[in-house]
Amino acid sequence: MIDRPATPVSDPHPRPKSVALDPAAGSYQRLLGGPPETVTMRSGLVTLAPGRAVGLHSTGDREEALVVLEGEGRLTLADGGALDLLPGCLAYCPPESEHDVLNVGPVPLRYVYITAKVPNAPVVYEVTT
Repeated sequence: MIDRPATPVSDPHPRPKSVALDPAAGSYQRLLGGPPETVTMRSGLVTLAPGRAVGLHSTGDREEALVVLEGEGRLTLADGGALDLLPGCLAYCPPESEHDVLNVGPVPLRYVYITAKVPNAPVVYEVTT
């Protein structure tokens, strides 16, 4: 006979999984929530109505990818740059990037964002004179 613990021991390692995207989720659906579900990755499905924006925010010590599913958007960067977001594209933001996402089209913009913490992320300093 094999001795087994009376209570299960939690596994400290993330497990493979599949998460369904819910078209009825409203403006946000959490897909991956970070540890212990993943090592550092977080992810969500975002739906923005026409003319709506997420709001200016920074990636901090994470890098971020956006995968556009439907609609048209613009990723604006704090430095004045911008990237068009169209269905089937992936946009990338490195650590310490301030950005916003705006729906510029006539239909909802739906995209999945994925972030992952960067170990020993470089600290960016802006020097002004």
